[in-house]
Amino acid sequence: MIGLPALYTFTGLIFAAYAILSIARRRIGNAAFWGLIAASFLGGDRFGDFGNGLLVLALVALAGTGALRKPDVGDEADDGARYGNRLFLPALIIPVTALGGTFLLPGSGLIDPKQITLVSLGLGVILALVALYAWLRPPPLSALEEGRRLIDAVGWAAVLPQMLASLGAVFAVAGVGDLVGGMATTVIPHDSLFAAVLAYTLGMVLFTMIMGNAFAAFPVMTAAIGLPLLVHGFGGNPAIVCAIGMLAGFSGTLMTPMAANFNIVPAALLELKDRNAVVKAQVGTALPLLVCNIALIYWLGFR
Repeated sequence: MIGLPALYTFTGLIFAAYAILSIARRRIGNAAFWGLIAASFLGGDRFGDFGNGLLVLALVALAGTGALRKPDVGDEADDGARYGNRLFLPALIIPVTALGGTFLLPGSGLIDPKQITLVSLGLGVILALVALYAWLRPPPLSALEEGRRLIDAVGWAAVLPQMLASLGAVFAVAGVGDLVGGMATTVIPHDSLFAAVLAYTLGMVLFTMIMGNAFAAFPVMTAAIGLPLLVHGFGGNPAIVCAIGMLAGFSGTLMTPMAANFNIVPAALLELKDRNAVVKAQVGTALPLLVCNIALIYWLGFR
């Protein structure tokens, strides 16, 4: 049965290929960084907490000392002028496969029922890659070379979501959620559902803006307000409350420079003069989305 271990192995092999290609180009710092990422995917469950902690410290040391080099100048192939926006068509295979697999494969017996969507997403990536090779017929290693070039351009920020999600789990275990919840209950009126929904969604936005990732904010705010007040206190549907609460947190992602891989890295890649230009452009979208998410939780989560 296909599950997360298969996805981790596939991802680990991709990063291992990036490391090998970096060695071939004498980019030793990049090779070490992506090699450690590959090791975490391929054997992280066997390293133990101490081993994984050392691995993370090594990643921090490589990134903090500037060991990662930017991609080579002029090593990309530009087919944009030839194919135009048609180049984006194979990318649509990924969400279509993920959505179709989620609805069509639960009874197949081939995939872990708990990981259907993630496995379908990985399958979509493979199918999109096959379609691109069949259409464009590039050199065999071009996908890996271009992937290495792109990941080098993003740099250490590529693993920032994983790091911040781990930080959120650490905060939850440390009891930050209980502390925030205790403070919130002294402010939120006990009989006001709307006030509780507002506190949860705004808390998700603020913690996301501080920590840079909704995955980091989610365990804290859900432990503080989502579960004790909205689910247990007002009888909310946990699936609806938590899913839309996460979407509310994503509104915060759009409005913070702490989400470097989403907002600062694109500005750097596009060589924008204002490094906060992406954030400023997204505020007008983020605020209406937040209002919609607040309304959706209030109307749908407590029927």
